[in-house]
Amino acid sequence: MQIWPGRPYPLGATFDGTGTNFAVFSEVAERVELCLIADDGTEARVELPEVDAFVWHGYFPSVQPGQRYGFRVHGPYDPAAGHRCNPAKLLLDPYAKAIDGQIDGHQSLFSYDFGDPESFNTDDSLGHTMTSVVINPFFDWGHDRPPMHEYHESVVYEAHVKGLTMQHPGIPEELRGTYAGMAHPAIIDHLRDLGITAIELMPVHQFVNDPTLQEKGLSNYWGYNTIGFFAPHNGYGSSSTPGQQVQEFKQMVKALHEADIEVILDVVYNHTAEGNHLGPTLSFRGIDNAAYYRLVDEDKRHYYDTTGTGNSLLMRHPHVLQLLMDSLRYWVNEMHVDGFRFDLASTLARQFHEVDRLSAFFDLVQQDPVVSQVKLIAEPWDVGEGGYQVGGFPPLWSEWNGKYRDTVRDYWRGEPATLAEFASRLSGSSDLYEHTGRKPIASINFVTAHDGFTMRDLVSYNEKHNEANGEGNADGESHNRSWNCGVEGPTDDETVEALRWRQMRNLLTTLLTSQGVPMLAHGDEIGRTQHGNNNGYCQDNEITWMDWDLSTEEAAHLEFTRRIVHLRRDHPVLRRRRFFAGNAQHGGESALKDIVWFTTAGTKMSDEDWQAGYAKALMVFLNGEAIDEPDVRGERVTDDSFLMLYNAAPETVRFTIPRRKYGTAWTCVLDTDHNLEVGDDVKAGDTIDVTGRSVVVLERPATGGAA
Repeated sequence: MQIWPGRPYPLGATFDGTGTNFAVFSEVAERVELCLIADDGTEARVELPEVDAFVWHGYFPSVQPGQRYGFRVHGPYDPAAGHRCNPAKLLLDPYAKAIDGQIDGHQSLFSYDFGDPESFNTDDSLGHTMTSVVINPFFDWGHDRPPMHEYHESVVYEAHVKGLTMQHPGIPEELRGTYAGMAHPAIIDHLRDLGITAIELMPVHQFVNDPTLQEKGLSNYWGYNTIGFFAPHNGYGSSSTPGQQVQEFKQMVKALHEADIEVILDVVYNHTAEGNHLGPTLSFRGIDNAAYYRLVDEDKRHYYDTTGTGNSLLMRHPHVLQLLMDSLRYWVNEMHVDGFRFDLASTLARQFHEVDRLSAFFDLVQQDPVVSQVKLIAEPWDVGEGGYQVGGFPPLWSEWNGKYRDTVRDYWRGEPATLAEFASRLSGSSDLYEHTGRKPIASINFVTAHDGFTMRDLVSYNEKHNEANGEGNADGESHNRSWNCGVEGPTDDETVEALRWRQMRNLLTTLLTSQGVPMLAHGDEIGRTQHGNNNGYCQDNEITWMDWDLSTEEAAHLEFTRRIVHLRRDHPVLRRRRFFAGNAQHGGESALKDIVWFTTAGTKMSDEDWQAGYAKALMVFLNGEAIDEPDVRGERVTDDSFLMLYNAAPETVRFTIPRRKYGTAWTCVLDTDHNLEVGDDVKAGDTIDVTGRSVVVLERPATGGAA
């Protein structure tokens, strides 16, 4: 086989239209073999001829797209020193653009014999592991352009490729559960009609399906077990041709962009699927364990773990940082994605042991001309010491606002003394973000996500019901801030069912009328249930898939969700770019009078009112004529004004509409209990009986005489 020296950059396998250049980093390697895998499973081993600055490389004129390959790294196996090279293990390319197959749990995947962790296993893992694939990088993007929705105009929809599409009757069976299914008009029409501007896909980087779960008849459904940071997961491809999933992913992105929908990826850069010291040797561990992973200083046989998965990437090593930045740029430049949500992002800030918002990773993102310009969303916590960092990330970043989730859940289940914080969360959480110069868009507001109860289960269960996971119901969060409305689980009680649907409408109304960026979990728009399972990570079945056969109540809930999303879309005062001037003391009223908080009697809230732990109801005036911020063209924004009446008390509460200074006449645009009909009119000084546990939204035109 003809081999040329090739180049040390770019890393990975790069097809240039003629042949393929291979380059892999390993500081510890003594030599590196490229293994070309034939269709019959046999391999041809060729030693890479060149090494520059610890990058081993070679150019192969005869290697074409579709070629499966791996590496064998010869070097020290000395766990006490942090080195775990083992040439018996066929290793994935950390820069592989596509990966074929899955692991099967065979002993050969491990560098020790089962039952004897101190032994050294030399069984060949070929045939039991995954292989990298050379891809054709060329694709006709046509006129594809990123939608570029302004952040404050965004409505994010967290979804799972398989869960969203697997049971949709409008998608051909062979496309269900795939990228092609996600690109199908049946899904795109649903998202567009709903008013979604961005779909946030749960992990689509190539992940490992844990053999331990497969042995139980389960699987790693969520995908937070990445092994390939450049490769779209092969299990979501509709074709069995190695590497074809790359083209299919690009076609999906192109179709979503044509529908004006952005694509955000949930990415897992904090750890890999190789686990702890007893995990398999699949890639990084065998290439250069001490360079890629954070090891315990006192005993380098073990991994320093802040993720709860067995390992954490070493975020101060230059080649780890290069890997992450190269990966992010690849997904933006070559795959055309529009942003990222970073799983357990606090781990990325641990340059040493502490969480540091000035760490090297954030510096690199800040100065990168590509990555700094897309949407960056942090899950601002990990499981390590000091890991809970809501409000602690630097400018450019938005965050999943866990405090928003907890406060809104507590308010609607009737917990005491939540009014003041509820008001802060409604108005954009300036207490968390304003001190770092960030705007309301720093807050990704959500009530539910993939992790935890669905919205329907949040109002139907007090306790988790995870028996199907096979862990004796010991897994999953036990403190869910949920309330079952009086009966645990399914019920024929019409009163309880009516309350549950109303509570879901309350939660959605709160979410979509709060300042910040709202995120819906897929299926919440139709009341999807997981039957009380709040940890569906291993359930690749009807428990987690969306059921598109809608009941009358589910269809009505979908229409309600669409209405409230469109209400937000149509009114800038509900999605401001800046914080309210009168926000600091909950409506110590500003000169702008842009927001004013009222008691149910129509008087301004006092300090005593905010501190009254028994209070469950309040009213807020949003002044559409005092937005005081220009639009993207520099023109002054004006809007209708709104009066929002919140009642989380169990009983009906009488509200008095504030005096004429704030508006003489109001029209009902939404009542989650349907006590008032859309279009009903009320006047200043009138009283309204607001049903227990419900929201009323009143609107008046901009000419209605604002203060």
